[in-house]
Amino acid sequence: MSRFQVRKVAVLGAGVMGAQIAAHLVNVKVPVVLFDLPAKEGPKSGIALKAIENLKKLKPSPLGVAEDAALIQPANYEEHLALLGECDLVIEAIAERMDWKLDLYTKIVPHVAPHTILASNTSGLSITRLSAALPESLQPRFCGIHFFNPPRYMSLVELIDTPTTDDRVLDELESFVTTFLGKSVVRAKDTPNFIANRVGIAGMLATIKEAETFGLSVDVVDDLTGKKLGRASSGTFRTADVVGLDTMAHVIKTLQDNLADDPFYPSYATPPVLSALIAKGALGQKVGAGFYKKVGKDILRLDPAKQDYVPGGGKADEIVARMLKKPPAERLKLLRESSNPQAQFLWAILRDAFHYAAVHLEDIADNARDVDFAMRWGFGMQQGPFELWQAAGWQQVAGWVQDDIDAGKALAKAPLPAWVFDGPVAERGGVHTPEARGRRRAGPSCRAACCRSTSASPFPRACWAAVRSMH
Repeated sequence: MSRFQVRKVAVLGAGVMGAQIAAHLVNVKVPVVLFDLPAKEGPKSGIALKAIENLKKLKPSPLGVAEDAALIQPANYEEHLALLGECDLVIEAIAERMDWKLDLYTKIVPHVAPHTILASNTSGLSITRLSAALPESLQPRFCGIHFFNPPRYMSLVELIDTPTTDDRVLDELESFVTTFLGKSVVRAKDTPNFIANRVGIAGMLATIKEAETFGLSVDVVDDLTGKKLGRASSGTFRTADVVGLDTMAHVIKTLQDNLADDPFYPSYATPPVLSALIAKGALGQKVGAGFYKKVGKDILRLDPAKQDYVPGGGKADEIVARMLKKPPAERLKLLRESSNPQAQFLWAILRDAFHYAAVHLEDIADNARDVDFAMRWGFGMQQGPFELWQAAGWQQVAGWVQDDIDAGKALAKAPLPAWVFDGPVAERGGVHTPEARGRRRAGPSCRAACCRSTSASPFPRACWAAVRSMH
C-alpha cells in the first residue's frame, strides 16, 4: 500500500489544460490551489478566478458536479506561494516554453514542501533539462506527467522520469493517477513528444502527405481513417481541427527542433496546406475554420487547390469500405494489391505506421505494449500499430513493409530493425504474448462520478462518447 497521500494539489497555470486538470482533481474531491500570474486590473487572482468560472461554461463539462468548482482556490504567484507548502502534489501546466518554466521553478522551489512531488505537464519538452535546473534535493521528486486534452474525458496519462527521479515517486504518482483519477498510464522515455504525440503526429503528417500523393480530399480521408479503419470517428483532418492547427504545428516544431538525426526527419516538414491555414488565422474548430468550416448548417471542406471551402460529404468507395470489413490479414493483402487509389492510400499510411513504430520503439518506450496502449488511449485506436501488424501476420507484413522500403516507397530508407525478422519476436509471430496483451496500467475504477467503470475497454463509454461529440 502506497504511503503517498494527496490531500491538496497545486496546479500552476490556469490556461486550458491547467484549469481542466484542476477540474478533474476536484471531481474526485481533491482540493486544488490554481495559480496564475497576478492580474493587472481587478483582483490579483483574477486570471485564475476567471478560469474557474469558465469551467462551468465549457461543453462537454470538465466538472462532474458544477458546485465542485468551489474546491478550487484561485491564487497568484505574487501573494500565495506560501500555499505550496500545504500541497502534496504540484502540477506545472504553463505554456510550452522552457525558459518560462525554468523561471517559474526558481520562484516556487523555496516554498515546495520536502515530501511534495513536482510534475510538469509538458507535452514534449525535455524532462531531464527541466530537472537539471532544480536543486538536487528536489530532483528525485520531479517527473513529467502528460495529460491528454480534455483531461476529464481522455484516458491516457504519460509519466516520464529522469535519471535522477526516485522510482518510488513514479510508482506513487501512477497509483494516484490510476486509482483516484481513473486514468490509464504508460511510462514514456524522455524523448521529444514522448510516445503518443510522437507516433500520432508522425502518422498525421504521413496521412497528409499520402493524401496529396493519391489526390484524396480531406472529407474522403476522414471517412477512410475514422471508424472504418478502427480509429476515432473524427478521422485525421477533423482531429487536427479539434486539437488546433497552431497546437499541431507546435508539436511538429518540437520534432523539427530536436530530431535532426532521425531517419524520418524529412517527413517532419510542416505541410504547406497547414502553414497556409495558420497564416490566414484558420486554426481549426476554436475559430470556426480550419480544414473544415461551418457555414450555417453546412460543413464545408477545404479544397487546397482552390484555397477555398467547397461542399463536403465525400465518402470511401464501396469496394474499399468492404475491404476494411475483412479480417486483418485479408484486409491488408487486399489493400496492398488493389489498384484503387483509396486502397493504395490506406496501405501506404499503415505501412508508414508499422515502419515508424518499429524503427523508433527502442528510443521512445520500454516495450511495444506501451506504444499500442498509448495509441489506443490517446488517439482512440481500436488497435495500436503493433497489435494490428501482429493480427495481420507478423512475418508476412514485415516482408511487405521491407519490400516497399527497398523500392523507395516508404517515408524513410531506414530498414526494419533486425529484431523484426530474427529471434523471439519472429519465432512467436509478433511482439505480444496473450499475457502481455491482457495487462494494462489502469486503475480498477475512477472515483469520479463521470467515469465509474470497471470495463477493460480503454475508454469508458460515457467518456469517449463525450470526446466524439466534440469532433
